[in-house]
Amino acid sequence: MELESERLLIRMAGPDDAQAVLDYYSDNRKHLHDFEPLRADEFYTIEYWEKKITESAAEHVAGRGLRMFIFLKTDPERVIGSINYSNFMRGCFQACNLGCSIAAEHEGKGFMSEALRATNRFMFEELGFHRIMANYVPHNRRSAELLKRLGFTAEGYARDYLKIQGQWQDHILTSLISPDPA
Repeated sequence: MELESERLLIRMAGPDDAQAVLDYYSDNRKHLHDFEPLRADEFYTIEYWEKKITESAAEHVAGRGLRMFIFLKTDPERVIGSINYSNFMRGCFQACNLGCSIAAEHEGKGFMSEALRATNRFMFEELGFHRIMANYVPHNRRSAELLKRLGFTAEGYARDYLKIQGQWQDHILTSLISPDPA
């Protein structure tokens, strides 16, 4: 599955992408550190990503999640970001969670906004979701501004919501509702 925007290709990783995904996380380890859970050493191995890419494809086929990576059209082999829709809830809820990250060198260039506009539209129009939920630690101003620009609305404050770098962290809870209520 692949989406395209003006400057980007956003797609699920295939087996041949394992090294590019590993390079993304390895190159951005320090940059992403303050906003992610503790990572075991195996997270930074090719074997881990070969297995994770296979698991992510199976999750997508089973209708439980969608993990995609962002590539520049001008450099379609190098991962510059990650978008993960998880915890698919169907029935009367029709919602999922969103997590994303961008390489340090590509921050502030509008790539994540561009990618999320395309993927959120896909989630609403093609997969039929009604609500996309995204949460961020209060000190992550970049995420707060990004989500606001994209139309996410703050819905609450959750104490000790996620364990980030071994510490329970409060989070701001936000959501984006489908523009088509049907």
